[in-house]
Amino acid sequence: MILAVAEHRRGELRDVSLELLAAGRGVADALGTELHVAVVSGDVERYAGELNREGVDAVHTVAHGEEFNHDVYVQALAALAGDLDPGVLLVPHTVNGLDYAPALSSRVDYPLVTDAVDLRVDDGTLAVDREMYGSKVETTIELPADRALVTVRPAEWSTAEGAGDAAVEAFDAPIDESAVRSRVTGYEEVAGGDIDIGEADVLVSVGRGIGEEENLDIVHDLAEALDATVSASRPVVDNGWLPKNRQVGQSGKVVTPDVYIAIGISGAVQHVAGMKGADTVVAINNDPSAPIFDIADYGIVDDLFDVVPALTEQFR
Repeated sequence: MILAVAEHRRGELRDVSLELLAAGRGVADALGTELHVAVVSGDVERYAGELNREGVDAVHTVAHGEEFNHDVYVQALAALAGDLDPGVLLVPHTVNGLDYAPALSSRVDYPLVTDAVDLRVDDGTLAVDREMYGSKVETTIELPADRALVTVRPAEWSTAEGAGDAAVEAFDAPIDESAVRSRVTGYEEVAGGDIDIGEADVLVSVGRGIGEEENLDIVHDLAEALDATVSASRPVVDNGWLPKNRQVGQSGKVVTPDVYIAIGISGAVQHVAGMKGADTVVAINNDPSAPIFDIADYGIVDDLFDVVPALTEQFR
């Protein structure tokens, strides 16, 4: 059996939870086994309904607390794993997932591999692909498919679709309250937290080729014409021209918009790691050998100061 652990925050199920279902279903099919999902804390009945997608065989709920808590998650999931004895545990590669996955791995004695970008099964062995050295090298780690814990990178799989008819089972996890040493008292938004580029359907992203901060006006004009959100590569953020929450890339945010327009972005591997999941990529760059064209669906080799205003006029 494959057991995927869903994630929620502030009352909302996160997209990576549904991506885990797609990843888990692929592994389950390759092994000829079932896919189960666990959700801990919060409105577990509502979350269970959202997780009951096609391909899910069972949803397990643990009603304890409202928000993520390291000690609760480790105890609850260790107990559930002991009851179900899954072959593979899948956890989101997120701040929360990385918080409890190592402790859970130690508790249940499963080898841990983090930040998976692909999963395959070959003769009873689970092959986990992960990137290293700033996404310049991809490595494969092999684990026994009957005993492995893997954290899965968000935005590498599509979300599971279609309503399912899985059984929803409440699990009464034995939580030792004396071992719960922390609690969530609230959330504080970081500066610029009003914009979440990860939720945007269309992103107009700007890079070093814009030259100067004053030139960003043409990018904002295009975004307004498209009803899009402005994002950026690291040099623009490092110069202070846009806030950190607008940065796309390995040291920024992973995004999966319907359309990603890269303006004056060369396409370094660190940036591509954050946007390669976009459905359609449009690149505008005056350098025909820029790496961004290797992944672009549409490319315009020309001066962005001519192209961007022309596009804005057309869309208006």
